[in-house]
Amino acid sequence: MSVFARLVEQLASLLQPLCHASAAAVAIVLFTALVRLLVHPLSRAAARGRRAQTALRPRLAELRTRHAKDPERLRAAVARLHAEEKVSPFAGLLPSLLQMPAFFLLYHLFSNTTIGGGSNGLLAHDLFGAPLGGRWADALGTGGVFGAAGVVYLALFAVVAAVATVNYRTTKRMAAENPVVPQENAVPGLGTVGKVAPFMSFLTLVTVAVVPLAAALYVVTSTAWSAAERALL
Repeated sequence: MSVFARLVEQLASLLQPLCHASAAAVAIVLFTALVRLLVHPLSRAAARGRRAQTALRPRLAELRTRHAKDPERLRAAVARLHAEEKVSPFAGLLPSLLQMPAFFLLYHLFSNTTIGGGSNGLLAHDLFGAPLGGRWADALGTGGVFGAAGVVYLALFAVVAAVATVNYRTTKRMAAENPVVPQENAVPGLGTVGKVAPFMSFLTLVTVAVVPLAAALYVVTSTAWSAAERALL
């Protein structure tokens, strides 16, 4: 963590002439963009996997009809089909899982008052008056909803809500255009995931509200990136 803290501080120093007091916040946004660039090849592979999964739906429907009375044979047949076509129904999870260490690193970095036995200098940085180590509850306690820090969080909530709404509509439209063949017996839990998935983006609002502002910036930047990347791919 001390090594990463020094990297963030050095990047913030480089950005200081342009970004002034918000240099550390901009450094976190750039760090997030770098992480997303690193996992972009996996995101492209996941997109190909989703298209391949869509192409397999007629064959999956045939298997379900053929083995409707034998769930065990249905699961085996679906697994064999996925293996033959080199398609995983959970391929899209890998890019998200690989981003989690970066998020938790930022979370812990801006949650600790000391790093490597010394004081955490990053906690002195802010974004338009909102401390990067603070949370929404802190902003409400100091200036209220429309205080300097509260307005920063309102802006973040607005961005997340807009992106979540776009994701929700996109997911619902895709589901309507490509009805999913019921596969609860083939892949346990997949049906429930499909029903809940359109609403998952809105949970980001809760995350932004409870984590340190630095981690919230990571979440908001990554969420917006995901929406743009999804539209591109």
